[in-house]
Amino acid sequence: QVRLVESGGGLAQPGGSLRLSCEASGLVFSRLPMYWYRQGPGGQREWVATIYSRITSSGRREYSDSVRGRFTISRDDAKNTVYLQMYGLKPEDTAVYYCNADQEHWGQGTQVTVSS
Repeated sequence: QVRLVESGGGLAQPGGSLRLSCEASGLVFSRLPMYWYRQGPGGQREWVATIYSRITSSGRREYSDSVRGRFTISRDDAKNTVYLQMYGLKPEDTAVYYCNADQEHWGQGTQVTVSS
């Protein structure tokens, strides 16, 4: 049974930072691409970042234009965990952030609110 559990969300001030974590189980984590998506209030779910497997794709990372230069995705295969380090947070980053494995499995989401 595949399980993805996000954590690390919360309230941050504009310009602040947060680090999200997503721990996976029930899959061969090290071989899978991992994704972060987000869904803002009343909006559609949008892709945020991808990190590919170090084994199959050299750990390549990709970012959406809206977060490139501010967010960093990383993975720890020993811990079956993917991270999203967020700096320079803006109110428009407010959303529920979801972890995804291999474009197939989803976590339950963690709320990020950016507000003064």
